[in-house]
Amino acid sequence: MTTDDPEPAPRRRRRWPRVLALGGAVLVLSVAGAGWWFYEHLDGNIRTDTRTANELKKYEAERPVSVVRDAQNILLIGSDNRGGEGNGAYGRDTGTQRSDTTILLHLQAGGKSATAVSIPRDLMVDVPACDGPDGKRTQPRFAQFNWAFEFGGAACTIRTVEKLTGIRIDHHVIVDFNGFKRLVNAVGGVEMCLKEPVDDADAHLKLPAGRQVLRGEQALGYVRARYSIGDGSDTERIGRQQEFMASLVKKMQSNGVLLNPAKLYPVLNAATSSLTTDPGLDSLKDLYALVRGVRDIPREKIHFLTIPRQPYTYNKNRDELVQPDADRLFRQLRLDRPVSVARTVTASTSGDPKAGDGSPYQGTTAARGICE
Repeated sequence: MTTDDPEPAPRRRRRWPRVLALGGAVLVLSVAGAGWWFYEHLDGNIRTDTRTANELKKYEAERPVSVVRDAQNILLIGSDNRGGEGNGAYGRDTGTQRSDTTILLHLQAGGKSATAVSIPRDLMVDVPACDGPDGKRTQPRFAQFNWAFEFGGAACTIRTVEKLTGIRIDHHVIVDFNGFKRLVNAVGGVEMCLKEPVDDADAHLKLPAGRQVLRGEQALGYVRARYSIGDGSDTERIGRQQEFMASLVKKMQSNGVLLNPAKLYPVLNAATSSLTTDPGLDSLKDLYALVRGVRDIPREKIHFLTIPRQPYTYNKNRDELVQPDADRLFRQLRLDRPVSVARTVTASTSGDPKAGDGSPYQGTTAARGICE
């Protein structure tokens, strides 16, 4: 090559690998940023009930101790708070609340089973002296169970349950009318099977008989309806609530809600924005760990039942415990022993002091078909 020959043009380097790498990095950072935003949003939705935690610390010496490691007892409290949009039709919001529904959820160690025990709101119990929201201290009294929440909120309710059962409550969750409706809508409604049509003006509910999907307002009306369905008893209403919860569990397990991020986010968003919890459950991580623990429990091992009860001796409109059945149930839960349920229970097992822990209680499971 002579000095007069032109120099060869520099090779143009291929830049697409660099561009691709840069684009990939931007995408990863964007997804990570979006994921972090979603996490922070959901985590910030949850309301923490520090007042209850502080109140319970005052009575630590009198509270039961946990007997079995890794078993959990969670008190689910459905408040009849009518505040919020769309709830005016259910009655005037007086600023006071009672527990419309209360469930003791026992999660067996190792994720073997889950047992949800409904506590009738009209059950006559010993309510301890409690500090009310206004700072005034109430006197201990024998009263119907749902008064405990009105007297002293979740702390008073927890202490009442612990006194009644001897079971240590590890966590509590409170949900009100609006929270319930949002959660049901987030899962796309819950399928139920009505044996007869319902027309209940008090519950603002009118439904035909047969299989159907209930969404927010209808679902709330259905679980609250009483006098227009069956014999009008609170016992029957609790039974319908248990069937509703069993169908809700089945819905969340069957359509992949807990495994599909696109379906899971709306549910988590509704749940976290609807709940008030103790400090031990007030993060998305804690709640998801709880849900994940329930996710893999076989449906036939998810039990729903009511504390053994009967009409109160001095007032048929109130309830009292059936013994020794109730104490036997409390002992099984306290010692983390398996609980079995049956649709009907024979008289020979009910109230039999010789009945062992294997005797069933009247209830249902998440495996039972809704129209059975």
